Amino acid sequence: MSFLGIDLGTSGLRALLTDEGGAPLGSAERAYSVSHPHPGHSEQDPADWITALEDAVAELRAAHPEFAQLKGIGVAGHMHGATLLDAEDRVIRPCILWNDTRSHAEAVALDATEGVRDLSGNIVFPGFTAPKLEWVREHEPQNHARTAKVLLPAAYLNFYLTGDHVADMSDSAGTSWLDVGARDWSDTLLDAGHMRRDQMPRLVEGCEQAGLLRSELASVWGVTGPVTVAGGAGDNAAAACGIGALSEGQGFLSLGTSGVLLAARDGYRPAPETALHTFCHAVPGHWYQMGVMLAATDSLNWLASITGVSPAELTAELGDTLKAPGRVRFLPYLSGERTPHNDAAIRGSFTGLGTDTKRPDLTRAVLEGVAFGLRDSLEGLKQAGASLDTLMAIGGGTRSRHWLKLLATVFDLPLRLPAGGEFGAALGAARLSRIAATGADPADIVTPPETGEEITPDRDLVPAFDEAYAAFRAAYPAIREIQ
Repeated sequence: MSFLGIDLGTSGLRALLTDEGGAPLGSAERAYSVSHPHPGHSEQDPADWITALEDAVAELRAAHPEFAQLKGIGVAGHMHGATLLDAEDRVIRPCILWNDTRSHAEAVALDATEGVRDLSGNIVFPGFTAPKLEWVREHEPQNHARTAKVLLPAAYLNFYLTGDHVADMSDSAGTSWLDVGARDWSDTLLDAGHMRRDQMPRLVEGCEQAGLLRSELASVWGVTGPVTVAGGAGDNAAAACGIGALSEGQGFLSLGTSGVLLAARDGYRPAPETALHTFCHAVPGHWYQMGVMLAATDSLNWLASITGVSPAELTAELGDTLKAPGRVRFLPYLSGERTPHNDAAIRGSFTGLGTDTKRPDLTRAVLEGVAFGLRDSLEGLKQAGASLDTLMAIGGGTRSRHWLKLLATVFDLPLRLPAGGEFGAALGAARLSRIAATGADPADIVTPPETGEEITPDRDLVPAFDEAYAAFRAAYPAIREIQ
């Protein structure tokens, strides 16, 4: 038997083939573009996703005979995107993506509607799906009137694979139409967004069967026997399944272009006032909460671009020894802010500059600012009752041990690095397909990778960084006022 995990990302698709024990056999990747027809607009043609999937499958089929014994498929996708279908299942317009900000005013209006936060468990952010449909209703009424179904990107791939309109709970939790505690569409939330239940896909859990691979595709792909398509997951829920963060006390830090701090929860404990996302996990009876910052390694990349050296060179100048916080401060809001302020208009800033300020001082300030911004999410998780004794650290930023030591000290938590191998969203999706196809216990499949290294806090510097973090928090309202 083999299982296929598909990670439908914003800039490309990754397909991972695993064997019956979950070990990777091979992977294939395909890129596609994002369109920005107007400032703040971010769109994608769903046909590009299908082309990427078919090309990746063709590569895997040619390279791995095990593909013919495919028994399960799982799809992880970038969340919140609005793919509109008409009554004949034709795509009406390009998919409006998660990072599209055109529906800011609609999000504010929905968020202020009585009961919306209580039922959805979340602030209505501009990137969520419901305000996108409100924007379409206002600015493209003919398209809104034609809309028979709204599918998230992963659900659109599920539709292509199975012929059915079906979505999983974790992805659907980011629409502002789902009662996240009850794990069902909410008629109240749908009414608030001028939508109907019949326009929504059928809901399943991420590790349940969503359907079977269409016979036409099975024939073209050269697979024998029924192939189960799992419900799948939103990208962060799938990443949590890949890293083994399923139950209370488990979580991860993703230090990529954006930064994510995620904690698995055994119960539903929404805390919208913290600007945390509270979403269903991909496994029944589990939820997760996460905080997001929009410019993590992107902040370091920005500094590298204006100084003319690589990010690795910048961090190398700091040496191996962590020092007390510097005088220069950096607010890492180059693309706005998500947790805890929910402020799309704020922008970054340096303070404390002097004639003696050198490039390493700016680098230290950037790394510290990102660490403090991520601690905002950690404090929100604590406020929501999450208990984390350690975190798995993943993403491109983890190549800097200096940054990891700084983060561990700012968090006052050890950070563990995976020993190697697969542990991302594609593996999580493959794991979900394995559970759906075989009936395996999720606890036996969704397990953490072996730890390769543990980065511990510098206890002598924890008080100094606590004090610097308090100053960072105090700087936000002052900077916001002058901007």
